Amino acid sequence: MKQFLKEFKEFAMRGNVIDMAVGVVVGGAFSKIVTSLVNDVIMPLISLATGQVNFTVLSYVFRAGGNEVVLAYGNFIQTVVEFIILAFCVFCAVKLMTKLRIEKKKEDAKTPAAPPAPTSEQLLTEIRDLLRAQAEQNASKN
Repeated sequence: MKQFLKEFKEFAMRGNVIDMAVGVVVGGAFSKIVTSLVNDVIMPLISLATGQVNFTVLSYVFRAGGNEVVLAYGNFIQTVVEFIILAFCVFCAVKLMTKLRIEKKKEDAKTPAAPPAPTSEQLLTEIRDLLRAQAEQNASKN
């Protein structure tokens, strides 16, 4: 059991899982914002154009042999409009993030790269030459 809990803790603490959890929470809040936008702003404007005050009350009642079946197509219309707006908002957000990422890559490409570090062979050659020059100076002084 301890091994199972240890593995679960390692899984839960991975960066990807935490990022995903944050995404789900933000997505839930974003969904509420879009739902409010649809219900409180867009649907009333559509209702003005169609003469219908509330789409969720639209329904059709089937009557057969004393039984009634209600087809609430107004709720479906409302949900479809919410989905389209939510999908459009997500599309715009992804497009913006992609654009920012491309601009960042362009910016990174413009900055000059640091010159490559000298190899150990080059360093040893420089040290040898310096030692040789130093030895020659000492020899000329004597």
